[in-house]
Amino acid sequence: MTETSDPPRADATRARLLAAAVSTFAAKGFHATTTRDIAAAAGMSPAALYVHHRSKEELLYLIARGGHERTLARLRAGVASSSDPVEQVRRVIRDFAVFHARDHTTARVVHYELAALSPEHLAEIRAIRQITDGEIRRLVERGVAAGVFDIVDPAMAATALLSLGIDIARWYRDDGGWTPEDIGDRYAELALRMLGLRPAHDAV
Repeated sequence: MTETSDPPRADATRARLLAAAVSTFAAKGFHATTTRDIAAAAGMSPAALYVHHRSKEELLYLIARGGHERTLARLRAGVASSSDPVEQVRRVIRDFAVFHARDHTTARVVHYELAALSPEHLAEIRAIRQITDGEIRRLVERGVAAGVFDIVDPAMAATALLSLGIDIARWYRDDGGWTPEDIGDRYAELALRMLGLRPAHDAV
């Protein structure tokens, strides 16, 4: 049976190539990585890559889109987990930090290789990022309106919160002294302090 008539097998092959692209892009950078490098990391011939993907840029786009969509889904789940802005921020930032630590290799590629995308693909990723930014900003604004956060510029605060999590992908290492969960807990605390959490609403 051929791969084209066996969708599960073809899906597994595409996933294998995506994983190989993540590891090679992270190790060498997008521009220094060749399709031969990706195929070799996947244990395939260079020709096999083009059966499933048009180019290495398409691989980068799929990695970036998947990472951004998963981040947005986690954010929305965190917001939906409570009606209290404090608990929403705590959950959202914890999950955001844990994700960027646990999947730091993918996150590095997602955030630091975007300039290599085609204009069309880059515009699509930027649109998802704008939605994410807006969700965080509105969450902060709700906390300000409820009187639990004390900040002047919710938009800047939202940008700072997102930057905290994104930077984890740059420095986190699996053999370090902090687990992703440790980082998530501490970053959630830091986020609430940054937002000027009023003492009456602080965690005991």
